[in-house]
Amino acid sequence: MKPEELSQLTDEQLLELAKQNKPSPVIDAFFIGFLIGLIIYGAIVNALGFLSVIPLFLIYKFLKKPQQHKDLMNELEKRGLK
Repeated sequence: MKPEELSQLTDEQLLELAKQNKPSPVIDAFFIGFLIGLIIYGAIVNALGFLSVIPLFLIYKFLKKPQQHKDLMNELEKRGLK
């Protein structure tokens, strides 16, 4: 969610979103490594194409998740709910 969208949520909705959006860096790192392995394997067997774009997109989503969590924590701190 964008910071503008977070500011429009009620306190209860914001707290519920914070409970659901806990980062897990070990699991994220495992999946990012696995997806990089898929890309490397695809390059070795000359299978580059559309299917190599999917792991790249998923890696982007995994890397963007901590920023979303940071924005959420900033909004909680601004409202004094943390």
